[in-house]
Amino acid sequence: MLLRTILAATAAVTALLVPATAAHAEPATQTATTTEPTAAGNAEATRADAAGLAAAGADPVVVVGGLIGVSIAYEPIAARLRADGYRVSIYQLPNLGFGDIRESARALSSYVDQVRSATGAAKVDLVTHSEGGLVSRWYVTFLGGAAKVDQYVSLGSPQQGTYVANIVNFLGLGSCAGIVACQQMSIGSSLLADLNGGDDTPGAVRWTTVRTWQDELVRPVDNASLADGATNVLVQAWCPLRIVGHLGLILDGTTYSVVRQVLAGAAIRPNCFAL
Repeated sequence: MLLRTILAATAAVTALLVPATAAHAEPATQTATTTEPTAAGNAEATRADAAGLAAAGADPVVVVGGLIGVSIAYEPIAARLRADGYRVSIYQLPNLGFGDIRESARALSSYVDQVRSATGAAKVDLVTHSEGGLVSRWYVTFLGGAAKVDQYVSLGSPQQGTYVANIVNFLGLGSCAGIVACQQMSIGSSLLADLNGGDDTPGAVRWTTVRTWQDELVRPVDNASLADGATNVLVQAWCPLRIVGHLGLILDGTTYSVVRQVLAGAAIRPNCFAL
């Protein structure tokens, strides 16, 4: 029985890591703010990067990992943040994110309280990747996080679900081979219906999403966006030649330039030349 469970889980994870071939669907009608490039955007971004963005006195930053996201995988972006002066911790999802997203959100709630207690900060900023974005949204929306979070940034999170999770059924593995988080990230899941049934951006939190056309795991790509006043950044709208995959979002310099600007409360002008 244990062997069958392990094999089923492995098959499901493999399916989630295979680039999706589903056709791009038209994005749902949204009232979100989508940033668009301006003529002077990249030049201003370069100047801003050269000057640096002060982090003294800023909120602590919690980097929230995704499915199978071991904490060490997020050290590159955490190191960038620390180099910019931020107090940073990495939150690895319980059971590597295989379990119920709502339970992961409850655990995140406790973790945020620990960070606030340890640092004396009233609020934290959340920089989230993939499933971590959904866990964090559930925390903010339903578990009181709106009073404890200042900035929310998601990198490649399937806010409206992903066809890649649905493909597991197509491959004959049943309902995501019994992996709860996979079921919940499928388009049309009850969890996503609850999460997206009201205001996408509750509270005074500043909501920002970053997505990339080359995302292998969030399909359609526009499902990584939020409505209701969120700022949605498509990397290639600013930097058409920039190639960034799903995992690359936590390593990419251009993506980090967006994160850096959001946390600093600056205007978002991605630096296309950042390493």
